[in-house]
Amino acid sequence: MSRREFLDIDPRILRLPPSRLQGADPYKLQVQIARYGQSSVGMPALDVYRGSDGELMISDGVTRATRIAKLSPGTTIRVEVLDDLPTKFGHLPTIQDRLP
Repeated sequence: MSRREFLDIDPRILRLPPSRLQGADPYKLQVQIARYGQSSVGMPALDVYRGSDGELMISDGVTRATRIAKLSPGTTIRVEVLDDLPTKFGHLPTIQDRLP
């Protein structure tokens, strides 16, 4: 079993997965904003994959990353790198590209 790797990253640079190319679901985002505001206290780490180009793609946490990027620019969030994949992710849009 491999060692767990955690990083503190600006959510704006994280790449969106192919299933969420348009970004966070607007309804889910509004619910999270109403419930948690700009706070990241107690927020679980996002799951990400690292591509062969070094870019990080979100596996779980698009809405959480979008909320922090929108309401607390410059704040870093904790991510867990699940695996290094032989795929490049640089062509995928970032959270910053899809901020509402």
